[in-house]
Order: sequence, then C-alpha cells, then structure tokens
Amino acid sequence: MGRMARSFLQSLLKLVNSVIGLVGMGMILYSFWMLRVWFRQVGTVWAASPGSTPPWFIYTFLGLGVTFCLITCSGHVAAETANGHCLSCYMVLVFLLVMLEAAVTADVYLNRDWEEDFPEDPTGRLNDFKDFVKRNFEMCKGIGLVIVAAQASSIFLAMVLRALGPDCGSYYDSDDDYVPARLPLLKNHVQHTPYIADPHDSSRNDSWNVNRRIDLGS
Repeated sequence: MGRMARSFLQSLLKLVNSVIGLVGMGMILYSFWMLRVWFRQVGTVWAASPGSTPPWFIYTFLGLGVTFCLITCSGHVAAETANGHCLSCYMVLVFLLVMLEAAVTADVYLNRDWEEDFPEDPTGRLNDFKDFVKRNFEMCKGIGLVIVAAQASSIFLAMVLRALGPDCGSYYDSDDDYVPARLPLLKNHVQHTPYIADPHDSSRNDSWNVNRRIDLGS
C-alpha cells in the first residue's frame, strides 16, 4: 500500500512538473520567433547601430524558458529517484522562481512607473507583449494562476515525498532479485565435504590383518 501511494505521488509530481516544462518550451519558441523578427528587421546582428541597446527582453524571455525547462528536468529526476537531496534542491529552485515571479508581479501592480525600472527595449516586443496581456487579460490571468498552482503543487508534493523517505524495496521487483545473494549459501550447501577416514575403521582393519596372519601361520 505504501509503495502504491509513493508511486502515485511520483507520477503526480511528474505530471504537475510537466506543466512548468510546457510553459518553458512555449517561452523558448516565442523567444525564437521574436529573435527571427528582430534579425529580419535589423538585417544582421552586426548591422545594428553601435549605440543600440541589445534586445534584453527577448534574451530574458529565452533565459526564463530555459530555466523552466531545467527545473522541469531536475523535478523529473527528483521524482524518479525520490532522493531527499534531489527533492530539496528541486524545492529550493521552484521556491526561488516563485519569489522572482512574485517580486515582478508586485512591482508591476504596485509601481505605476514600473517600465522605468527596465532598460529601453529597441525591438518593441515588450510593448507588444504588454498590449497582448491587456487585450487578453482574463486568459493571461488564468494561465498565470495555473502556473503558480503547478509550482505550489510541485513544492508540496516534493515535501511529501521527502517526508516519506527513500523506498528501499523499490529496487526489487520480485523475489528473483534475491537469488544472487543466496547463491553463495546454496553453493556452500551443495559442496561435498572431503572424505575423512575414521580412525576406528583403520584400527579394525589392522586387527583383522593381524588375525588373518595368525590364522595363516597356524
């Protein structure tokens, strides 16, 4: 029963963790699309004017997508092994990511001049993204809630798995796995002990030979 519950929690953690991975892959694809449009507008990277600002928004979006995917990979490894150290590292990474998201969200909602905290975006993709969020605010809010719920659920499930501890019996699927450990004992039982002559038998043979010589002599 305990093994079934552990397996269910591991599968659930992988499923919830996959949501974070899907978001990360979506961010990476969107970043590649923005880079393609940017390079098409500029011509080449080196054709930009020397004083132009790098497209920090695109690279930041790409970096966040890669971070999401790396955290997803670490979460799958932690869920598969159910190792305490892996689960602890995974929880710390997700918690730091949630804190970063909370800080950015608080700055946007509480600071009216939040755009001044970021450098100028020469690509204009930040304004496009902001306009898209305003036009589809309800959908974006729902997506944000799903992401936050997935991250919170990942932390909770990782804590439960870490509290349960490692499953020592998970490496043995059947009793056949124990056979190699028993083989040396079986071999010891199968081995035949060397024949040791009984000293009483030798004494009987000597006395029988003496009696036979006496009878022959007589």
